Amino acid sequence: MLALVVFGITTGWMLEPVLAGRGKGRGGGKPAPAPVLSEEEASDLLFMREEEKLARDVYTTMYAEWGARVFDNISQAEQKHMNALLGLLDKYGLEDPVLKPAGKFANTELQELYDNLVATGLQSRLDALKVGALIEEVDIEDIVIAMESTSRSDILNVYGNLLAGSENHLNAFVRNIESITGETYVAQWISQEEVDAILGR
Repeated sequence: MLALVVFGITTGWMLEPVLAGRGKGRGGGKPAPAPVLSEEEASDLLFMREEEKLARDVYTTMYAEWGARVFDNISQAEQKHMNALLGLLDKYGLEDPVLKPAGKFANTELQELYDNLVATGLQSRLDALKVGALIEEVDIEDIVIAMESTSRSDILNVYGNLLAGSENHLNAFVRNIESITGETYVAQWISQEEVDAILGR
């Protein structure tokens, strides 16, 4: 799916002009063994951690360029999402894939996506807002898919919070887009019906 987002951005069919710890044991203070996740659960958590970083880093860059408060507010929310996911990585003994420098990613597809999103967003304020909305649409789909792959309540709780956050963020970006264009927002990745439901339309 992520490869499709990258392809869509680089080929121009998605947007115009261009345009997806371990707990302490009870005995002697020794660390308890980390619970075992399925390969899919572990992969999803690692990916989500970097995907939230991508959102944060893109929004930080867009705020620096355009000064729109929506980017600053949402970038801070993305940091909180990253922190929640890091807590799960620590609990399940997974190595954090996040690289500290802004705009740098261990996942090569996310790296390419970031580069293309930033290039698009730097073209205009409207393009930057559309990039934000696109990121949130893709996040919503990815979170829903990840939720279908686990039954663990702690992971589902974090994913649920991420999903609610992404829906709120999409609403914020859409309000800003429509205030500029004066036109009804058109979905970029998930279906128009899904977007309209999220927007309460």
